[in-house]
Amino acid sequence: MKYIQVQFVCDPDREMVKDVLAAMLADIGFETFEQVVGGLDAYLPAPLFSAKKIAELLAALPLEAHISWKHHELEDKNWNEEWEKHYFKPIMIGDDCFIHSSFHLPEKQARYNITIDPKMAFGTGHHQTTGLILKEILSMDLQGKSVLDMGCGTAVLAILASMKGADSVTAIDIDEWACNNARENVQLNGIDNISVLSGGAELLGNRTFDVIFANINRNVLLQDIPMYDSVLKEGGRIIMSGFYEEDIPVIRIKGEEAGWHYQSFAEMNQWVSVTFVK
Repeated sequence: MKYIQVQFVCDPDREMVKDVLAAMLADIGFETFEQVVGGLDAYLPAPLFSAKKIAELLAALPLEAHISWKHHELEDKNWNEEWEKHYFKPIMIGDDCFIHSSFHLPEKQARYNITIDPKMAFGTGHHQTTGLILKEILSMDLQGKSVLDMGCGTAVLAILASMKGADSVTAIDIDEWACNNARENVQLNGIDNISVLSGGAELLGNRTFDVIFANINRNVLLQDIPMYDSVLKEGGRIIMSGFYEEDIPVIRIKGEEAGWHYQSFAEMNQWVSVTFVK
């Protein structure tokens, strides 16, 4: 299938602008994204390309940013395969967790060896927010715990939680493509206690969890904190990421309004994760 590459130039050139832009582009058919200096390269099948839809999307962008773009048609090839081969490189998290695709077999076995074929879903461990939570998981005792992974993407957090001894893991993402990819990755790793659901916080119902990971974005987190509180057990822990250090105060206020105790934060290139205990 022929693909179109659209090159977006972003001013300001901030990761948050690129992340929000990529999320919105995914809703109109874009499948693969690569953050570059100055902006974002995005790819979609040629039949789905619409200059009108891109213009409407940029007009509705909920950020103060100026974005210009240009496009061209790429030669016909298996772009999923090319992306996996060339853009997803193996990564080591801490001393114990090695994440790689099926195209890049590990040279040595780590204590937690995770295979992720990411397709176009977010969450390989390379982005700071994913890496921050992965490091938190490595430091936690999850033996016998019930775990929720909100905004699961590839399900890499859910998979590591299961490997760390979690009794049951629920992984939720609003993107159906991400959910399908998450299920594939769960199978790749031979995990049988992860349930992947397509949707948002409305799916939580009466379930309860000992630990919640929520790697989304500031506005969604602020909106959904009351729903997370309703399913987090007393004494339970929630770790949230997807925002910058400057956003911690508003996140902390909302968490403390829910009755949570603010415990700590970790930072990586201005991105942060915060931990609360109920």
